[in-house]
Amino acid sequence: MFMSLTASHLRSLIVAELAHIGDARVTAHVQKLLVDPKPILRDWDYGAPGENYPCWSVLEHPKSNTGIAYCEFGFGPGSPWGLVVLSGPSHMSIGMDSGWYTTFMEVYFASKAATDIPIWRVFKRESGSPSGIPISAESDWDSTWNEAYRLRAFDPSSHYYCSHSVQYPRE
Repeated sequence: MFMSLTASHLRSLIVAELAHIGDARVTAHVQKLLVDPKPILRDWDYGAPGENYPCWSVLEHPKSNTGIAYCEFGFGPGSPWGLVVLSGPSHMSIGMDSGWYTTFMEVYFASKAATDIPIWRVFKRESGSPSGIPISAESDWDSTWNEAYRLRAFDPSSHYYCSHSVQYPRE
């Protein structure tokens, strides 16, 4: 299969996205997890048996056995950045559409890798409101979710959830 991408081009795409991140903790964490981009054939579960596509592995998070890949096929080019499994029975699969995003940073924040750093806040969204407002200081992932669950039990008419306040371009 013809591959128009190069490792150098993928690195430049990631560097360009990281340049827009104003949080040094996030940038440093991403840089620590990046790997030299390498193409890996992954199974396309929505096609014919044995159908596969080259997906470039660009970030690996061994702690969660997950990584980030770039693929021009399958869910790409519309959503070329995806969450993938590094090893195990389904590790050669491209995965489900819900794990594929338009930008590298979107998939990073949706990944288990992002839970390593204390950027998480409890947000409160009132009924009928389109977005939430942060109501806690930054903390680690587990503590933030524990607080969101506590608030949900105390105030079931409001919606509490865990997110971050890191600004980055989204499509």
